[in-house]
Amino acid sequence: MSLVDKEDGLRLQEQTSLVDKVESDLLDFFLARQYKTGDVIPKEVELAVQLGVSRTVIREAMQRLRMRGMIDTKKKRGTVITHPDLLSLLEKTMHPGILDEETLRDVFELRMVLEIGMGDLLFERITQRDIDELYAIVAEEPANTEDMIFDVDMEIRFHGKLYEITGNRTLKRFQRMLLPAFDYVHKSGILKKNVYHKKFVSHRGLVDILQHGTPETFRNAMRNHFENHFQRLF
Repeated sequence: MSLVDKEDGLRLQEQTSLVDKVESDLLDFFLARQYKTGDVIPKEVELAVQLGVSRTVIREAMQRLRMRGMIDTKKKRGTVITHPDLLSLLEKTMHPGILDEETLRDVFELRMVLEIGMGDLLFERITQRDIDELYAIVAEEPANTEDMIFDVDMEIRFHGKLYEITGNRTLKRFQRMLLPAFDYVHKSGILKKNVYHKKFVSHRGLVDILQHGTPETFRNAMRNHFENHFQRLF
């Protein structure tokens, strides 16, 4: 590598580091001035003066914020603060086949933690109609459930209904994102440990608890429902 190439690479690295800093400084600037969604922010030239950097750096940092859904340009108004879609970037990158094993394992564990912890929301918002729908779903479940580790169709229907019952839209979107990773981990061989004790709470058992139990008994039951997976993790 020539000296010129090295100098160009160093300048590019310094520029990238400066843009990283200015991106963070812009957010601090907006926060300090208590900008809210819909508020118009200063023009690039004003921001450059405020932060003591060039307009080129400001422009690059602003473009990053725009890609993150934090600002947008409105006709006849200028650049305004927007309400970012917190999960949109994650949805676009949640492709199990390109994630490394450590990340996939983390995602696998995350879904189980979420569902074990949703008991209070379920008991607060569930209706008898919801319970009847859950019983209808599990009526199609095979009799030898204790011998099954994972059935993707049943997981989608049953656990998807649980997320729906919570009434939490963010949780429901998370479920749609995490389920493919959950299935991928199961099929990929990442979890290599054998299951020695195939005794766990079935989907039907979980519905019985939703009908007659408490959030605490549901959390314990959901933990046992995932027992086969925990055995392969630890």
